[in-house]
Amino acid sequence: MRRSEIFFIVLGLITVLAAASPASAVGSDCETCHAKLTPLLVKDFNRGVMSETMGCADCHGEGHTSADDVANVELPTIATCQQCHEEKAEQYLAGKHAKGLLAIQALPFTHGQPDAFIAGQKGCGGCHTLGLVDQEVRKSEGRQHYQYGMDCQNCHTRHAFSKAEAREPEACQTCHQGFDHPQWEMWSTSKHGVAYLLDREAHRGPTCQDCHMPDGDHRVLTPWGFLGVRLPEDDEEWMGYRATILMGLGVLDAEGQPTALLEVVKAGDMARLDAETFDFERKRITDTCGKCHSGGFVDANMANADQMLKEADKLFAEAINIVAALRRDGIIKVKAGEGVYPQLLSFYEVDTHVEQVLYEMFMDHRMKTFQGAFHINPDYTTWYGYAKMKKDLTEIRELDHQMRAVRAAANAF
Repeated sequence: MRRSEIFFIVLGLITVLAAASPASAVGSDCETCHAKLTPLLVKDFNRGVMSETMGCADCHGEGHTSADDVANVELPTIATCQQCHEEKAEQYLAGKHAKGLLAIQALPFTHGQPDAFIAGQKGCGGCHTLGLVDQEVRKSEGRQHYQYGMDCQNCHTRHAFSKAEAREPEACQTCHQGFDHPQWEMWSTSKHGVAYLLDREAHRGPTCQDCHMPDGDHRVLTPWGFLGVRLPEDDEEWMGYRATILMGLGVLDAEGQPTALLEVVKAGDMARLDAETFDFERKRITDTCGKCHSGGFVDANMANADQMLKEADKLFAEAINIVAALRRDGIIKVKAGEGVYPQLLSFYEVDTHVEQVLYEMFMDHRMKTFQGAFHINPDYTTWYGYAKMKKDLTEIRELDHQMRAVRAAANAF
């Protein structure tokens, strides 16, 4: 074989291998350095479809070209993604995920937490403050300052930004698990979750995305909202329980009048405060249910789940009133600026055991009672939710009796 023939055979093999290898970042010299500094990041980007048409500068800008100007690199925000994915970005911005930081900024306990807990992402900030970065503050302070809520990379994780990954229920698991919102545990052990996980290819059961992001709609909202509260309420008995809860949340004052916190709750979409919004969000969910179940079956299950929330609210309202009476009677000292009702949105930042029990009743057991009901998980509704609420109420009644007895004994001398 002549030398010229060997040359063309080798050249052909190189061409074939190059075509079969992963795509490189288009028009980017960044890989020269980052293949050494962060090789797995480069590999991750090149396994994604974005690498076929985009380079690093498309998201990170052109200000950083060497080790001497690292501070000039731009960190992507929702506006970066919006340039190519306008419809999905608009849907996302209209939903609750984009308001993740607003929710915790509204809470009275947030500003007293360690910086690492919120801005450092080692506590609530780990989920609520990821995303949309305020570049100017980041540069002036020399650190990343998170301004808004969760963005695209939380589900389409960098740098592959895979649509297939984001469609799997595990994409939701990082945030939606644990103490106050164990949606992963409730879904994955429900019949829906088990049916899906046993045969993903058949997709027999619905995933998180099927119910909460129908047809890929990135606007994620639920009928009841995180707080499990809606207004108005036609059921007068239930409305009485709810008024007590709203007072405990600080949305209403002791006279039943709205407070400044109401506007914050509205802005964060933490509750449903008009019938039209609730009905719209409920229909989005039930339309999805109707793809597999009859209308009568769907209506019955929704009605029963609503009823479980009412039963939870009945127990919770009694507990709130007991603690409020302890504060009103001076047995629990009321701090300056606080009202008679317990500050539920302060969570665990309270000074008495009875208020700690009330906090767990609210954030842990009430959440599991009604969330388990809507996620079709009777075990969570019962043993992690409703039964624990009854235990909490029993303990609060006993603590009330003990605290009053101690006060009476002290006053006798």
